[in-house]
Amino acid sequence: MFISATSSRASSSVEYNVVQLGANSDGKTDCTKSFLQAWTLACNSVSSATISVPSGRYLLKNIVFAGECKNSDINIRIEGTLVAPSDYNVIGKSEDWIKFEHVNGVSIYGGTLDGQGAGLWACKSGSGKNCPSGATSLKFGNSKNIAIQGLLSVNSQKFHMHINECENVKVQGLTITASGNSPNTDGIHVSSSTAVTIMKANIKTGDDCISIGPGTTNLWIENIACGPGHGISIGSLGQELNEQGVQNVTVKTVSFTGTQNGFRIKTWARQSNGFVKNVLFQDGTMNNAENPIIIDQKYCPGDDNCPNQVSGVEISQVTYKGIHGTSSTQVAINFDCSSKKPCSGIILEEVDLTYENKAAESSCTSADGSSYGVVQPSSCL
Repeated sequence: MFISATSSRASSSVEYNVVQLGANSDGKTDCTKSFLQAWTLACNSVSSATISVPSGRYLLKNIVFAGECKNSDINIRIEGTLVAPSDYNVIGKSEDWIKFEHVNGVSIYGGTLDGQGAGLWACKSGSGKNCPSGATSLKFGNSKNIAIQGLLSVNSQKFHMHINECENVKVQGLTITASGNSPNTDGIHVSSSTAVTIMKANIKTGDDCISIGPGTTNLWIENIACGPGHGISIGSLGQELNEQGVQNVTVKTVSFTGTQNGFRIKTWARQSNGFVKNVLFQDGTMNNAENPIIIDQKYCPGDDNCPNQVSGVEISQVTYKGIHGTSSTQVAINFDCSSKKPCSGIILEEVDLTYENKAAESSCTSADGSSYGVVQPSSCL
C-alpha cells in the first residue's frame, strides 16, 4: 500500500508507510520484513520516494538496504524509534545493525536508533569471554549523495555510525549518546571517503566522538560538542604497511568537556607508507580535557606486533589555531612524533591552555614547526 502525491514541480513522488506494510510499533514484533519491503518498493520506484516511519518503537534485526536502485531520490522520514534486539547475540556477530550499501541519493530525517548495547558492554567489561564484537548501529558503504539530519543514536553496541567508501555525505544535527565507560562506542567513524561534512553534533560516548580512518580526504567537521569520550581523532593510522593517507581535513568550533583527548592524531608504531597532511584544527574550547593537543606516533596496545618499531606514517602541515581552555594534565601540548619520519610544518597560533589555574607544559619529540601570536604553554617546536 502506498500514497501517491504530486510535487510543485509536477514530478510524481510516492510514499511507503512501514505500518501499512505490516510493521508493528510495539517494540517487540520483528519489523525487518516490512522495512525491507518498503525499501524494495522505494528502490525500484522510477520517481522520488519517501519511506515513512510513524511514532512508536520498531524492532529490527540486522538489515541491509542495498542498491543499485532505479531511484536516486529516496527520503526516509522517521518519527519513531528503531530498536535493536535486547539479546546482543542476535546481531552482535554481524558487523552492522542497519546498513546501506551501493546507494545514491538517500536522505534520513529525524528518528532514534536504540542499539540496546548495555548488555554487551557489561559482557565485555566482565570476563570478556564469549562476547561478540558488536554491531555498528548505522553504516553507509560504497554510497554517494547521502544526507543524515536530526538523528538521535543511543547506546550502540559498537560504533554509532560508520561512513566508509562514500562520496558527498552531509551529516547535520545529530545527537549521539552512550555511557562514558562503554567500549568502542565511537560516535562517527569516517574512512576511505571524500567530501564528507559533519555539522552541529552533540556527542557523548565511551570512545572517540569522531574518528577519522585511512583514505579520508576533504572532510569538514564544525560545531561539535564532545564529551565524555576520547576526543576527535585522526587514526589510529599505520596498522597496515600499504595504507591510504588522510588529507585536507578541517575541524573547527569544537568544545571538549572532560574528554580523554582534544585534537588527536594517533599512529601505530610500525612500518607504514601512510600519511597525514593539510589538517586545520581551529577554535577549540577545552574544559578539563586530559590531552588537549596530542600527536601520538607510538601507539602499540599490549606491545603486540610493534615492539621496538617506529611509525612510518608521515605527518605534515597541521595547524592548531585559536585553541584555549583547561587541561587536566600538566602537559597540554604533546607532539610525540616518529623518529623515522619526524612531524613537519606543525603550526601553533593563538593557543592558551592552562593546568589547574597555572602554566601548563608542552613536549616535543621529533617535531618541527612554527608558532605565531600568543602560545601558552610556550611552544617547544
